[in-house]
Amino acid sequence: MLRVGLTGGIGAGKSAVSSRLAARGAVVIDSDLLAREVVARGTEGLAEVVDEFGEVLTPNGELDRPAVGRIVFNDEGARRKLEAIIHPRVRGRAAEIEAAAPDDAVVVHDIPLLVETGQADKFDVVLVVDVPQELQVERLTGARGMTDEEAKARIASQATREDRLAAADIVVDNSGSLEQLDRRVDEVWEELSQQAGHGPATV
Repeated sequence: MLRVGLTGGIGAGKSAVSSRLAARGAVVIDSDLLAREVVARGTEGLAEVVDEFGEVLTPNGELDRPAVGRIVFNDEGARRKLEAIIHPRVRGRAAEIEAAAPDDAVVVHDIPLLVETGQADKFDVVLVVDVPQELQVERLTGARGMTDEEAKARIASQATREDRLAAADIVVDNSGSLEQLDRRVDEVWEELSQQAGHGPATV
């Protein structure tokens, strides 16, 4: 098994890369999806969030993500409390999914905050999707409808581009066309496939 940590700044196109790797045969474990799963309606995770932050629920009993976001985005202490609830549960679910994968699988852990949470050394390969900051801002203000200031604040809240690149074993430049991205992912998949099953995985 080859354990790959996939990350990239907001708006870099990490999801586009992970979906292409999945289409080529990778087992993709999406931390964002798991983060939603572990605080779904009726879970212990959601109950703990409510205990910590109050009735941050929608009328149908689900987590009100915008409300939580407003609480934690500019409050590092609150954000750390939220992460302490969510991150261990996400890692537990990720470990369960990985354990069920075939021995020769390429298992891609899609983790937006991989560098920020100090997880780079837990993987055999760290794959970073990279674009210039100007392109991140352009995508966030376009497709996601953020203001210029909101986009720059989100980018600033993450690791720097330099820190992500310093952690990378493989870099995917996603500043070009989708055709260029497909060709680059083909190259990366060939490299990962060759490595899969060789050497012990890091735990």
